[in-house]
Amino acid sequence: MTARLQALVPVILAGLILTGVDGAALAASLAAHRATYELSLDRVEGGGVVAATGHMTYQVTDTCTGWATQQQLRLQTVTRDGGPTNLVSDYATLESKDGHHLTFDMRQRANGATTEQVRGEATIPAPGSSDGAGSIAYTLPHPAKLALPPGTLFPMAHTLAILQAAEAGKKSLAPVLFDGTGPDGAQDTYVLITGLQPPPSQSDRPPLAALGSAQVHVAFFSRAPGTISPDYEAAMRYFSNGVSDRVLMDFGTFTMRATMHDFVLGKPAHC
Repeated sequence: MTARLQALVPVILAGLILTGVDGAALAASLAAHRATYELSLDRVEGGGVVAATGHMTYQVTDTCTGWATQQQLRLQTVTRDGGPTNLVSDYATLESKDGHHLTFDMRQRANGATTEQVRGEATIPAPGSSDGAGSIAYTLPHPAKLALPPGTLFPMAHTLAILQAAEAGKKSLAPVLFDGTGPDGAQDTYVLITGLQPPPSQSDRPPLAALGSAQVHVAFFSRAPGTISPDYEAAMRYFSNGVSDRVLMDFGTFTMRATMHDFVLGKPAHC
Protein backbone atom coordinates (compact mmCIF):
# COMPACT_ATOMS: atom_id res chain seq x y z
CA MET A 1 0.00 0.00 0.00
CA THR A 2 2.67 2.53 0.91
CA ALA A 3 4.44 2.42 -2.45
CA ARG A 4 1.19 3.17 -4.25
CA LEU A 5 0.26 5.84 -1.70
CA GLN A 6 3.64 7.43 -2.29
CA ALA A 7 3.14 7.38 -6.03
CA LEU A 8 -0.11 9.29 -5.57
CA VAL A 9 1.48 12.22 -3.77
CA PRO A 10 1.30 15.01 -6.24
CA VAL A 11 4.69 16.49 -6.93
CA ILE A 12 5.41 14.49 -10.10
CA LEU A 13 7.17 16.36 -12.90
CA ALA A 14 9.00 15.93 -16.19
CA GLY A 15 9.07 15.66 -19.95
CA LEU A 16 5.93 14.99 -21.98
CA ILE A 17 5.83 12.56 -24.91
CA LEU A 18 2.56 13.03 -26.77
CA THR A 19 2.10 13.26 -30.52
CA GLY A 20 2.29 16.86 -31.63
CA VAL A 21 3.46 18.17 -28.23
CA ASP A 22 6.85 19.74 -27.62
CA GLY A 23 7.86 17.97 -24.41
CA ALA A 24 11.09 19.95 -23.99
CA ALA A 25 9.24 23.27 -24.10
CA LEU A 26 6.74 22.12 -21.48
CA ALA A 27 9.45 20.68 -19.23
CA ALA A 28 11.27 24.02 -19.25
CA SER A 29 8.40 25.58 -17.26
CA LEU A 30 8.55 23.05 -14.41
CA ALA A 31 10.23 23.71 -11.10
CA ALA A 32 12.88 21.78 -9.23
CA HIS A 33 11.91 21.90 -5.56
CA ARG A 34 11.78 20.22 -2.17
CA ALA A 35 8.48 19.79 -0.33
CA THR A 36 7.29 18.10 2.83
CA TYR A 37 3.75 16.94 3.55
CA GLU A 38 1.88 15.98 6.70
CA LEU A 39 -0.48 13.01 6.26
CA SER A 40 -3.63 12.56 8.32
CA LEU A 41 -6.56 10.15 8.32
CA ASP A 42 -9.50 11.88 6.66
CA ARG A 43 -12.19 9.16 6.61
CA VAL A 44 -12.76 5.50 7.51
CA GLU A 45 -15.39 3.28 5.89
CA GLY A 46 -15.18 -0.18 7.42
CA GLY A 47 -11.96 -2.15 7.10
CA GLY A 48 -9.30 -2.60 9.74
CA VAL A 49 -7.59 0.83 9.89
CA VAL A 50 -8.78 2.99 12.78
CA ALA A 51 -5.95 5.56 12.94
CA ALA A 52 -3.17 6.75 10.66
CA THR A 53 -0.67 9.63 10.57
CA GLY A 54 2.41 10.24 8.50
CA HIS A 55 4.99 12.47 6.89
CA MET A 56 6.47 12.62 3.41
CA THR A 57 9.46 14.37 1.87
CA TYR A 58 9.72 14.84 -1.89
CA GLN A 59 12.63 16.37 -3.82
CA VAL A 60 12.98 17.06 -7.54
CA THR A 61 16.35 17.89 -9.08
CA ASP A 62 16.87 19.18 -12.62
CA THR A 63 19.72 17.18 -14.21
CA CYS A 64 19.50 19.04 -17.56
CA THR A 65 18.47 15.96 -19.54
CA GLY A 66 16.13 14.53 -16.92
CA TRP A 67 14.37 14.90 -13.59
CA ALA A 68 15.71 13.03 -10.56
CA THR A 69 13.17 12.49 -7.80
CA GLN A 70 13.52 11.19 -4.26
CA GLN A 71 10.58 10.47 -1.97
CA GLN A 72 10.40 9.11 1.55
CA LEU A 73 7.08 8.27 3.12
CA ARG A 74 6.64 7.42 6.81
CA LEU A 75 3.21 6.17 7.82
CA GLN A 76 2.00 4.94 11.21
CA THR A 77 -1.23 2.92 11.20
CA VAL A 78 -3.35 1.29 13.90
CA THR A 79 -5.85 -1.47 13.11
CA ARG A 80 -8.73 -2.99 15.05
CA ASP A 81 -6.99 -6.37 15.19
CA GLY A 82 -3.47 -5.36 16.18
CA GLY A 83 -1.07 -2.74 17.46
CA PRO A 84 0.62 0.08 15.55
CA THR A 85 2.61 -0.55 12.37
CA ASN A 86 5.40 1.77 11.23
CA LEU A 87 5.67 1.79 7.45
CA VAL A 88 8.57 3.41 5.57
CA SER A 89 8.74 3.64 1.78
CA ASP A 90 11.71 5.04 -0.15
CA TYR A 91 11.21 5.68 -3.87
CA ALA A 92 13.66 7.19 -6.37
CA THR A 93 13.43 7.74 -10.12
CA LEU A 94 15.35 9.31 -12.95
CA GLU A 95 13.11 10.18 -15.91
CA SER A 96 14.47 11.62 -19.13
CA LYS A 97 12.86 14.89 -20.19
CA ASP A 98 12.02 13.44 -23.60
CA GLY A 99 9.86 10.84 -21.82
CA HIS A 100 11.67 7.82 -23.31
CA HIS A 101 13.55 6.37 -20.31
CA LEU A 102 12.89 5.74 -16.62
CA THR A 103 15.01 4.14 -13.91
CA PHE A 104 13.22 3.30 -10.66
CA ASP A 105 14.00 1.94 -7.21
CA MET A 106 11.40 1.39 -4.47
CA ARG A 107 11.91 -0.19 -1.04
CA GLN A 108 9.13 -0.68 1.48
CA ARG A 109 9.60 -1.64 5.15
CA ALA A 110 7.18 -2.49 7.96
CA ASN A 111 8.48 -2.23 11.55
CA GLY A 112 12.04 -2.31 10.20
CA ALA A 113 11.71 -5.40 7.98
CA THR A 114 11.78 -5.10 4.20
CA THR A 115 8.43 -6.21 2.77
CA GLU A 116 8.87 -5.27 -0.89
CA GLN A 117 11.56 -3.98 -3.22
CA VAL A 118 11.18 -3.09 -6.89
CA ARG A 119 14.02 -1.95 -9.14
CA GLY A 120 14.71 -1.67 -12.84
CA GLU A 121 14.44 0.51 -15.91
CA ALA A 122 11.88 1.11 -18.63
CA THR A 123 12.16 2.41 -22.17
CA ILE A 124 9.62 3.90 -24.57
CA PRO A 125 10.71 4.22 -28.23
CA ALA A 126 10.52 7.60 -29.93
CA PRO A 127 7.47 8.15 -32.18
CA GLY A 128 8.06 6.54 -35.57
CA SER A 129 10.91 4.39 -34.25
CA SER A 130 11.42 0.87 -35.60
CA ASP A 131 12.47 -0.41 -32.16
CA GLY A 132 9.00 -1.80 -31.42
CA ALA A 133 6.96 -1.54 -28.23
CA GLY A 134 8.19 -0.13 -24.96
CA SER A 135 9.59 -2.47 -22.34
CA ILE A 136 10.41 -2.85 -18.65
CA ALA A 137 13.50 -4.68 -17.39
CA TYR A 138 13.10 -5.54 -13.69
CA THR A 139 16.08 -6.54 -11.56
CA LEU A 140 14.04 -6.76 -8.34
CA PRO A 141 12.01 -8.46 -6.90
CA HIS A 142 13.36 -10.87 -9.55
CA PRO A 143 14.72 -10.47 -13.09
CA ALA A 144 11.84 -10.10 -15.54
CA LYS A 145 10.94 -8.35 -18.77
CA LEU A 146 7.47 -6.97 -19.51
CA ALA A 147 6.08 -5.05 -22.47
CA LEU A 148 4.61 -1.56 -22.16
CA PRO A 149 1.39 -0.76 -24.05
CA PRO A 150 1.60 1.88 -26.80
CA GLY A 151 1.06 5.37 -25.41
CA THR A 152 2.34 4.57 -21.90
CA LEU A 153 3.52 7.60 -19.93
CA PHE A 154 6.06 7.71 -17.12
CA PRO A 155 5.10 9.57 -13.88
CA MET A 156 6.26 13.05 -14.72
CA ALA A 157 4.94 12.87 -18.26
CA HIS A 158 1.62 11.69 -16.83
CA THR A 159 1.38 14.80 -14.65
CA LEU A 160 2.26 17.07 -17.56
CA ALA A 161 -0.37 15.40 -19.72
CA ILE A 162 -2.95 16.27 -17.05
CA LEU A 163 -1.77 19.90 -16.86
CA GLN A 164 -1.78 20.27 -20.64
CA ALA A 165 -5.30 18.81 -20.87
CA ALA A 166 -6.53 21.21 -18.17
CA GLU A 167 -5.00 24.21 -19.95
CA ALA A 168 -6.65 23.10 -23.20
CA GLY A 169 -10.05 23.02 -21.51
CA LYS A 170 -10.44 19.23 -21.58
CA LYS A 171 -12.55 17.58 -18.90
CA SER A 172 -11.01 14.09 -18.93
CA LEU A 173 -8.24 11.85 -20.29
CA ALA A 174 -7.25 8.20 -19.81
CA PRO A 175 -3.49 7.63 -20.24
CA VAL A 176 -1.68 4.40 -19.37
CA LEU A 177 0.90 4.93 -16.59
CA PHE A 178 4.05 3.10 -15.55
CA ASP A 179 5.65 4.45 -12.35
CA GLY A 180 7.91 1.59 -11.17
CA THR A 181 6.22 1.17 -7.79
CA GLY A 182 5.07 -2.41 -8.44
CA PRO A 183 6.23 -5.57 -10.23
CA ASP A 184 3.18 -5.93 -12.48
CA GLY A 185 3.92 -3.36 -15.17
CA ALA A 186 1.68 -0.53 -16.36
CA GLN A 187 -1.71 0.48 -15.04
CA ASP A 188 -4.68 2.31 -16.51
CA THR A 189 -5.70 5.74 -15.24
CA TYR A 190 -8.80 7.86 -15.71
CA VAL A 191 -8.49 11.56 -14.99
CA LEU A 192 -11.32 14.04 -14.41
CA ILE A 193 -10.46 17.74 -14.50
CA THR A 194 -13.00 19.50 -12.30
CA GLY A 195 -11.73 23.06 -12.34
CA LEU A 196 -9.14 25.43 -13.78
CA GLN A 197 -8.04 28.57 -11.93
CA PRO A 198 -6.13 31.20 -13.95
CA PRO A 199 -3.43 33.05 -12.02
CA PRO A 200 -3.37 34.07 -9.29
CA SER A 201 -4.35 31.01 -7.22
CA GLN A 202 -5.35 31.16 -3.58
CA SER A 203 -2.25 30.09 -1.65
CA ASP A 204 -0.20 31.31 1.30
CA ARG A 205 3.01 30.50 -0.61
CA PRO A 206 3.93 33.39 -2.95
CA PRO A 207 5.78 31.30 -5.57
CA LEU A 208 2.65 29.18 -6.03
CA ALA A 209 0.02 31.90 -5.59
CA ALA A 210 1.31 33.64 -8.73
CA LEU A 211 0.52 30.56 -10.86
CA GLY A 212 -2.61 29.04 -12.33
CA SER A 213 -3.90 25.76 -10.91
CA ALA A 214 -6.25 22.88 -11.69
CA GLN A 215 -8.41 20.59 -9.56
CA VAL A 216 -8.13 16.98 -10.74
CA HIS A 217 -9.32 13.52 -9.76
CA VAL A 218 -7.34 10.42 -10.82
CA ALA A 219 -8.47 6.79 -10.61
CA PHE A 220 -5.84 4.03 -10.92
CA PHE A 221 -6.84 0.62 -12.31
CA SER A 222 -5.17 -2.76 -12.73
CA ARG A 223 -4.89 -3.79 -16.38
CA ALA A 224 -6.05 -7.33 -15.53
CA PRO A 225 -9.01 -8.48 -17.68
CA GLY A 226 -12.40 -7.78 -16.13
CA THR A 227 -11.22 -4.95 -13.87
CA ILE A 228 -14.03 -2.44 -13.30
CA SER A 229 -13.16 -0.84 -9.94
CA PRO A 230 -10.09 1.31 -9.27
CA ASP A 231 -7.36 0.11 -6.91
CA TYR A 232 -7.25 3.61 -5.44
CA GLU A 233 -8.12 7.21 -6.27
CA ALA A 234 -6.67 10.66 -5.65
CA ALA A 235 -8.02 14.22 -5.77
CA MET A 236 -5.50 17.05 -5.85
CA ARG A 237 -4.71 20.63 -6.81
CA TYR A 238 -1.88 20.99 -9.32
CA PHE A 239 -0.15 24.28 -9.98
CA SER A 240 1.08 24.98 -13.50
CA ASN A 241 4.71 24.18 -12.55
CA GLY A 242 3.78 20.61 -11.55
CA VAL A 243 3.67 21.21 -7.78
CA SER A 244 0.68 20.29 -5.62
CA ASP A 245 -0.02 21.60 -2.14
CA ARG A 246 -2.76 19.16 -1.14
CA VAL A 247 -4.04 15.72 -2.10
CA LEU A 248 -6.79 13.39 -0.92
CA MET A 249 -6.00 9.67 -1.35
CA ASP A 250 -8.90 7.22 -1.32
CA PHE A 251 -8.07 3.53 -0.72
CA GLY A 252 -11.68 2.41 -0.45
CA THR A 253 -11.90 1.58 3.25
CA PHE A 254 -10.01 4.69 4.35
CA THR A 255 -8.87 8.05 2.97
CA MET A 256 -5.65 9.94 3.74
CA ARG A 257 -5.15 13.71 3.38
CA ALA A 258 -1.71 15.13 2.51
CA THR A 259 -1.11 18.83 3.24
CA MET A 260 2.04 20.71 2.28
CA HIS A 261 4.05 21.63 5.37
CA ASP A 262 7.16 23.19 3.83
CA PHE A 263 8.20 24.14 0.29
CA VAL A 264 11.44 25.44 -1.22
CA LEU A 265 12.04 26.14 -4.91
CA GLY A 266 15.23 24.64 -6.32
CA LYS A 267 17.75 26.38 -8.50
CA PRO A 268 17.48 25.89 -12.28
CA ALA A 269 20.18 23.70 -13.79
CA HIS A 270 22.98 25.41 -15.72
CA CYS A 271 23.29 23.19 -18.77
